[in-house]
Amino acid sequence: MTKREALTRINDDLNVLGAAALERKRSLHPDRVTTFIIDRNINYTNICHIGCKFCAFHVKYGDENGYVLPYEAIDRKIEELIAVGGTQILFQGGVNPALKIGYYEELVDHIHTTFASIDILGFSAVEIAYIAKISGITTKEVLARLRDRGMGAMPGAGAEILSDRVRSYVSPNKVSVADWLRIHGEAHELGMTTSATMVFGLGESDEEIVDHFESLRIQQDKTGGFTAFILWSYQHDRTPLQKLRPDLTKQSSNRYLRLLALARLYLDNFKNIQSSWVTQGAYIGQLALRFGANDLGSTMMEENVVAATGCSNSMATEEMVELIKGVGEIPMQRNTRYSRLRGF
Repeated sequence: MTKREALTRINDDLNVLGAAALERKRSLHPDRVTTFIIDRNINYTNICHIGCKFCAFHVKYGDENGYVLPYEAIDRKIEELIAVGGTQILFQGGVNPALKIGYYEELVDHIHTTFASIDILGFSAVEIAYIAKISGITTKEVLARLRDRGMGAMPGAGAEILSDRVRSYVSPNKVSVADWLRIHGEAHELGMTTSATMVFGLGESDEEIVDHFESLRIQQDKTGGFTAFILWSYQHDRTPLQKLRPDLTKQSSNRYLRLLALARLYLDNFKNIQSSWVTQGAYIGQLALRFGANDLGSTMMEENVVAATGCSNSMATEEMVELIKGVGEIPMQRNTRYSRLRGF
């Protein structure tokens, strides 16, 4: 699909677009398996100096409500995850100016040594860039040192919309589009996998949506390390952006399903498209499986960033299994690299 075709198809009848995306999904996943992962987001610090206008989670350095989780608290969270059959932790936090590369090396090493069965999906490109800056080393060296301590994958957080125009007013202190793509490419070159994401509803144009897809597709052609694409809608409640841009309101389920289907058709070098039930709710998350998604994401035993906007964000394994079965597909638990672990 070309960019011109995508700009036409983005306005197709929703059922027609969904049918095309489902057909593409079936060609890639003919066994009708839908995967999911049992994991936990550990937000190790809420202190952040970036100040993104769409974030309701962070506090500034020096705020009395700021925290850095001690190892004891992190260990307890991981033990609880293992007890319910979990296999992955996502380390995600603020860009804390007090934490340099040594902190992250020791943290990753501690988790990898203590909990060898747990995959560490760690730290966004934005965090990696700041660790490099404050530590006086390159981003590739940061990634290599964390990989050597046991981190095997990196999340796609921080992409939002890969448009420097949009980023200039929603997250001006974050990495540029070029740097976000470069850091993910470096991770791929080091043998790490990463995910690719998009947050829509930030005032972007249809052209910028398609440009985002194109940037991901080009990067995937270069390094091939993206395991999946994940689409979220901007959650405006309690965020600074809610007051600054009251015109940016909650996105419709129609828009979500439309963009998800277009992603399945455009990102022809991505095998996995994940449904975002966290921002859309369980039943739109389920419906997304008919619009190109082949993965229902995470049970999300814990998550605090999106939760800060008021979204409900936890699902029992049993409920996830039933949602998948409800559309006639076969539920399968996976790990970080999308290897299948067990069926239901």
